[in-house]
Amino acid sequence: MARSGGRRIQIAPSILAADLTRLGEQVREAEAAGADAIHIDVMDGRFVPRITFGPLMVEAVRRVTSLPLDVHLMIEEPEQHIDEFIAAGADTLIVHVESTATIGAVLEQIRAAGARTGVTLKPETELAALEPVLAEVDQLQIMSVQPGWGGQPFIPESLERLRATQEQLQALGLNAVLEVDGGVNAKTAAAVVEAGAELLVAGSAVFNDRESVGAAMARLRGAIGER
Repeated sequence: MARSGGRRIQIAPSILAADLTRLGEQVREAEAAGADAIHIDVMDGRFVPRITFGPLMVEAVRRVTSLPLDVHLMIEEPEQHIDEFIAAGADTLIVHVESTATIGAVLEQIRAAGARTGVTLKPETELAALEPVLAEVDQLQIMSVQPGWGGQPFIPESLERLRATQEQLQALGLNAVLEVDGGVNAKTAAAVVEAGAELLVAGSAVFNDRESVGAAMARLRGAIGER
């Protein structure tokens, strides 16, 4: 169920799907089209097979937008890099419960450094793994694809994971923003919102060669009944 009297649904375009030769331009287009944040996927080639962006990319995006930067750390031992990403301009750092043996301490480290705390988990990891830290996070992300690659199809079972997580947040009286990441587009957006998602990460649904960023954002907003 969606949170009663729920917050406005937010959209965070993921630069993983952007044309990096025009990154500044595309980020500005997303901001002009009403994006609420910019999502940056950091992959280290260890926690997931791919290697993508690091603090220098966060710093570059920070220079071209005033939007919050939502940084998803798909890296081993994230505690080694927290300060560097926050110094580069990250507003929210999302860490995987599977990536460290001290998830609670990592979240405390993020908060102490002045950023918002986020936590996520792989689709096959039981939701129970989140329970010890639910009260410590500002943002809770449900992965609806396998972490590591863009453009994957949405995993249908993610809807039930979203519902169960939103219900638990409500039952505990917690205000963490529930985020969904993976396979979000005009066909899946309404279902994830109905299931309780409040922040939608969208990559190729926003950055693609079929339409402008503005048209893509309008399509997503229309799919969830907003303009």
